Amino acid sequence: MKKMILATVAALLLMTPAFAQKLTGAGATFPEPIYSKWFQEYSAANNGVQINYQSIGSGAGIRQLIAGTVDFGATDGPMTDDQIRQYKNGKVLHIPTVLGAVVPVYHIDGLKAELKFSPDVLAEIFLGSITNWNDSRIARDNPGVSLPNKDIFVFHRSDGSGTTFIFTDYLSKVSGEWRNRVGASQSPAWPKGIGGKGNPGVAGLVRQTDGAIGYVELIYALGNGIPYGAVKNAAGVYVKASIQGVSAAAASAKIPADYRVSITNAPGKDSYPISSFTWLLIPQHSQDASKGRVLKNFLTWMLDKGEAEATSKAYAPLPAAVIARVRGTIATIQ
Repeated sequence: MKKMILATVAALLLMTPAFAQKLTGAGATFPEPIYSKWFQEYSAANNGVQINYQSIGSGAGIRQLIAGTVDFGATDGPMTDDQIRQYKNGKVLHIPTVLGAVVPVYHIDGLKAELKFSPDVLAEIFLGSITNWNDSRIARDNPGVSLPNKDIFVFHRSDGSGTTFIFTDYLSKVSGEWRNRVGASQSPAWPKGIGGKGNPGVAGLVRQTDGAIGYVELIYALGNGIPYGAVKNAAGVYVKASIQGVSAAAASAKIPADYRVSITNAPGKDSYPISSFTWLLIPQHSQDASKGRVLKNFLTWMLDKGEAEATSKAYAPLPAAVIARVRGTIATIQ
């Protein structure tokens, strides 16, 4: 009888998603602050589960997922059709997790005013057409601001980056020259600038360089105390990044069945124009079924508890309608 009880307990433990599992994931730095919080809390609540996440950039995360060296990936730029075909272990699911904002950060010693940027000005700065902070086109966006006669130092990501994809996707929508010369990409051929690794790398370079401009996810600007500009949206309104502005951008989005959607330059006077979903890349059929159960359990926990914590890290939670759809997708994971 004792042996039967022990065997039953052992079987139940094996069926439990939290049974002594170590999962590895890699990818986007954009959502790393909230993912780090979630993975720690989930592990603490599920004794025996460890989730190791390496924030190495969306491009590297996708490559590692395709290569089969991680249990899941993470990206801010959806996998392309070609990348999805390269994945040989069945179907990979794009699971939206939160929404965030990419912001133009800058460092100008002595400037107290908050700057505003129109779409064409941002494009021309990163194209290298605008090279000085007192350029008349920047002044046009910022009447009454005393802009210094100072060179602009452009910083961008050096790694394959979902944050870069969001930023260049936006620039491709608002600037024909950008679209034709550079385009939307995780690893574009930059016309100008110096690369930094990850959102932290770009934030650090901008913070220490007088005259700098770059782009990072909102939490990295807030966490490093770096000024970031308001951006003119599709309705012609200058909007500074906020949870409300990101949520407004998502409100009008038509979400396809696979969740691969762009919400940059969204309509609406309240929409922040450089907003995006971010995704976990989850195998629908994990090579290790027990790891698949843990991933499925974690994603359910994320919707039930994690989403309520998104705003604490300056992300917007998923809209209720998207959460309802994602529950159905999670149910297909095996």
